[in-house]
Amino acid sequence: MTNSPDGGYELGTAARIHAYIVESFLFGDDDGFGDADSLIESGVIDSTGVMEIVAFLEETFALEIDEEDLIADNLDSVERLATFVDRQLVHGAGHRADVEGTAS
Repeated sequence: MTNSPDGGYELGTAARIHAYIVESFLFGDDDGFGDADSLIESGVIDSTGVMEIVAFLEETFALEIDEEDLIADNLDSVERLATFVDRQLVHGAGHRADVEGTAS
């Protein structure tokens, strides 16, 4: 957790994703669901659920996820989702800095 601008605490990427999945797909019942567990193999989500998670990620983290990124390596567990999101956020921030740096 990190401090948020309003003085409260903000959940980390994995915790936010985990909380969303528990609330949206497990109806609030976090019964031993681990962040490394395969979401599809464990039956937590199906292909429609994957698209719901993608929409959540795009809205929550202000991402635009390309179709080519919709692969199990990125989306099949909370850990993989969090790693993917964090990588996208770093890549996006670096890209904006490069663009801004060339404007001067």
